[in-house]
Formats: sequence, structure tokens, C-alpha cells
Amino acid sequence: MLDPATFVAHPAPGRSCGTCTLCCKVYDVPAVESVAGQWCRHTRQGKGCAIHPTRPDHCRAFHCLWMTEAWLGAEWKPEKAKMVLALDPVTKNMNVQVDPGQPNAWRREPYYGQLRRWATASLAQDRLVLVHLNTSTTVILPDRDVALGVFEPGDRIVRRDRAGVFDVEKVRAGA
Repeated sequence: MLDPATFVAHPAPGRSCGTCTLCCKVYDVPAVESVAGQWCRHTRQGKGCAIHPTRPDHCRAFHCLWMTEAWLGAEWKPEKAKMVLALDPVTKNMNVQVDPGQPNAWRREPYYGQLRRWATASLAQDRLVLVHLNTSTTVILPDRDVALGVFEPGDRIVRRDRAGVFDVEKVRAGA
């Protein structure tokens, strides 16, 4: 299992974005007025970023897990998987940002089975696997998926263990 304590923010040997630009579609990047779910206006699909030498720090600092973790196979490269994997540096949760043009990509094999195995291993470490489709979030648990919907600022996920059965719920800010 991936250990966020040893997570590195630079590409693994032999890894490069190449023609992959999916992160330019699935994340908000206010510095370039890019909205999650829509291609950044600077993206040249199949070619990369048109402003790569002068791109914002936010873009410079980001590397998906496929870029940083050599053990992830070619099938996990975002342009093939249609999803971008990243670890939240604070919660250590795995975030799976799905291409809204392929909303069920995470449910296909070999992806879904692996996401479920990671979800099972993550629970013991008090971490979750979260699937995001634009602003809607689903948590993958060992035995089921729990759709939590749209999160507003300050909302949080609460995990409960009831006699060995895990559950999650969204708690609204201030509740």
C-alpha cells in the first residue's frame, strides 16, 4: 500500500506527462481561470500545455500518482484510465478525479477491483478512497460505494465502525 509519509512530489524515473493532459480538465485552477470538468483553455489535447514554460506554480507542483509511483502500471496513466489519482497531503485520503466525459471509468476493471482493494487496506490506516466526478463525491468501502453528493466548504466526512462494518457520512459545516 502506498505510504503518504514517503510520497514524493517529483516524477518517478522514466515517467513524464507526454500527451496526457487529463489533470487540465478535472481540477479547478483559478490562476488560469480553469474550471473542473472543462478543458483548460491552454490545453492542446494530445500535445500538452501551450503555456508549459510559464504555467502557474499550482500546475508546476502537481504530479499525479501515476507520475510519482513507478509501481502503478501503464493502465493507470490518466489519459488511458480516464481518471487522475492523487493523495491528499493532510487527510492522506486517495482522491480519484474522474473525467466527466467518462463518468463510469472508475467502475471498469481493472480499476474498480484495485480501488476496492486500496479502500480495504486504507481503512486500517484511517484513510479513505474518494471518487470525485466534478463536485460530487463517492466513497469506496470494502463492501459497497457510498454516494455523498456535493461538498460545500467546511463539510467533512465522518467514518464509523459499527461491529466491524464501516460506514461514512457527510457532515455539514457547523453541524
